[in-house]
Amino acid sequence: MRHISMTPFGRQPVTAGLLAAHALSENASPCPDADKWQVLRNLTVAREEYGVSDRDLAVLSALISFYPKQTLADRDALVVFPSNASLCERAHGMAESTLRRHIAALVKSGLIIRRDSPNGKRFARKAQNGIRVAYGFDLRPLLVLAQDIETAAENARAAALRLRLMREEIVIRLRDVRKMLEWTATNGGDGAAALAICLELQGSLRRKPNLAHLTEIQQRLDALNVQFENDEPSKMIGDDSQNERHYQNTITDNQDSENSNEAELTLDDVLQAAPEIESYCQGSILEWRDLVRTAWFVFPMLGITIETWENARKAFGDVQAAIVLSCMLQRAGSIANPGAYLRTLTKQALLGRFCPKPMVAALPRSVKASRWNDQIHRC
Repeated sequence: MRHISMTPFGRQPVTAGLLAAHALSENASPCPDADKWQVLRNLTVAREEYGVSDRDLAVLSALISFYPKQTLADRDALVVFPSNASLCERAHGMAESTLRRHIAALVKSGLIIRRDSPNGKRFARKAQNGIRVAYGFDLRPLLVLAQDIETAAENARAAALRLRLMREEIVIRLRDVRKMLEWTATNGGDGAAALAICLELQGSLRRKPNLAHLTEIQQRLDALNVQFENDEPSKMIGDDSQNERHYQNTITDNQDSENSNEAELTLDDVLQAAPEIESYCQGSILEWRDLVRTAWFVFPMLGITIETWENARKAFGDVQAAIVLSCMLQRAGSIANPGAYLRTLTKQALLGRFCPKPMVAALPRSVKASRWNDQIHRC
């Protein structure tokens, strides 16, 4: 009578999981055969369901490679018996201690079974009646579980697709909400608090989100939409005449200050000195309104918080804040902390000690000359 050991060699104890795995391996397989590499591919997709890591699967791939046939068949002996040295080599030089740890994880997950010999060595022997007895790792659980693994993989792929589509939808919604809020703010509306929430949600998407996190973002976006629906239009957006005065008066309001010379500063002066901001504009910057709108898009990219930006707007006015930001963007490589830098300038402005014109004039002449030459060539 042929007997294959089900208890582990050495000090390794018998566990309930070990007994369950052995019992499963003795069951009739739901499918007579399965492609070993397809099983591995499905298991890679469904690895979370079976509690194994990518490194565990790398070891399993090495183990499977020692089985000589492409197909795991119920009628065949499915025990492989490579040495640790051979396994380490096929696992791309993995350390033996690491190899043993990952093998233990595969055994614990019930994907393979140890068939230990009396002395713990792995080998195969043919008995007198021609029946082959092998001691090593039994791959039969992969065959028995092949259909379950395939189902788990299909579910994992479907869940991943749902997550990806959900994330794409949220990215588009966030983009739309943010642009609407920026447009509202640049047209004299009060959307700063909502914009801060939108920027926070966009920042959280930089991490790898799960379903619960994406659901939370959706709920917060729904709340922002309700806010849009409930706010009065006059509260969110002023009329055209109010908006026109808002931009036309931004510079002239500060002309009474002794320290302000912005009346002599034109939009072309700013763009000649700091052309980098034009690359962030969807169209062309033809008037101050375009510069302000682009500044709203750029300031989060510099790591500036909505609170810091709002304080700067209050201190400088929209146009002057946009000029300052354009200069900061032009010198972004030399400003270690743009948020702190802008807060310092805001404090100086509140004390009447700062105006943007010297900041524009201090930019390298080479930038201005390069832009001027480009304009000549275009003409």
